[in-house]
Amino acid sequence: MVVDEITVFQIDDVVGEMLDSYHQVGSIHHIGGPHLPSRDRTIEIWRTLRSILFPGYFEREPLDDASLRDLTRERMAWVRRNLTGQIHKSLCHECELYDQCDRMGECADKARQIADALLRELPGIRSQLHLDALAALEGDPAAKSLSEVILSYPGMTAIAVNRVANFLYRSEVPLVPRIMSEYIHHQTGIDIHPGATIGDSFFIDHGTGVVIGETTLIGDNVKIYQGVTLGALSVKKSLARKRRHPTIEDNVTIYAGATILGGDAVIGKHSIIGGNVWLIHSVPAYSRVYNSAVSSHPIVESSNNGANIYHI
Repeated sequence: MVVDEITVFQIDDVVGEMLDSYHQVGSIHHIGGPHLPSRDRTIEIWRTLRSILFPGYFEREPLDDASLRDLTRERMAWVRRNLTGQIHKSLCHECELYDQCDRMGECADKARQIADALLRELPGIRSQLHLDALAALEGDPAAKSLSEVILSYPGMTAIAVNRVANFLYRSEVPLVPRIMSEYIHHQTGIDIHPGATIGDSFFIDHGTGVVIGETTLIGDNVKIYQGVTLGALSVKKSLARKRRHPTIEDNVTIYAGATILGGDAVIGKHSIIGGNVWLIHSVPAYSRVYNSAVSSHPIVESSNNGANIYHI
């Protein structure tokens, strides 16, 4: 009995200190404001979207044509209802955060419109994902089938999430797209900000340690390997809405460990960036850039086909 009294006393003591902390220490609590979107429900929404985008691949039971229409309708209705709710919460939180509570009445309608727009976009997203899967199958000699790519390739998973999260990001939905992308970052080791714009037939080989920043622009038929960073140079917070990340034009290959930084860096089409290269400037189309012990500065030579070769 004495032990119980001491335990109760100690707990009450700590509870009091924690309540003081909630009022005194920063803004790392959310008490009394609009209900925040649920991380778990957002992840569940992504998993349901994944089943819509790749029917039959992530099922517990076999899927046949007879049940496909009803199951797809059921899943889309569930996504519409739950995604609308999570977007609504995110928009309301944003209104409160920026003291725009007079607009909170508009959030419900806007949330429904965005959720409906995403559902209408799914066929187009699925067409893009088909091209991404083909790029992996054709670009990796180890890949034996599209099923292997869809079921097991982390790069394919990360790209699929980006296609959805980027649509929500461009629709100015706060929180939800970042929750989706960071969940997949945790699962795959691939960190693609939902703001990154990625063209068709994108392939990430191996994938671990890849970082693609918010304002990155990637063209069509681009292939990157593990450990590649498409990042930003250090900038002030006030420049957050400026272009901070590189542009990668069509048909570029970037090998493992390469780092390309800054909004002014443009990698011209059909270029090859070698492993462990560090770039903060542009290179023209048809260039090859790789590390060399020859010089600490880039040296431009002309190859037989007229391409630029940069020894770094």
